[in-house]
Amino acid sequence: MIVLSEHPEGLLLPVRAQPGARKAGVLGEQGGSLKVAVTAPPEDGRANKALLEVLREALDLKRSQLELFSGETSREKKFLVRGLSRQELTARLGRVLSG
Repeated sequence: MIVLSEHPEGLLLPVRAQPGARKAGVLGEQGGSLKVAVTAPPEDGRANKALLEVLREALDLKRSQLELFSGETSREKKFLVRGLSRQELTARLGRVLSG
């Protein structure tokens, strides 16, 4: 189960990043975080930008709704999701994880 946290501007989504993967996409859940692979290397913020794109597409979010909140240089990151209720984000995550 992915553990969402409250934030004054929305919800914090924990993500475990896997940079430099062969194929980009959501891999599942790991330790309460969403595991996401990206092909970009972890250099100059390229993997973070790729993570934003994969998450936006997977969760059907607008650019303004998703922002890297913490963990810029770590595999363990938190993304701020704006404009969705906990119920709606949980439902979208469920759809992504079920395939």
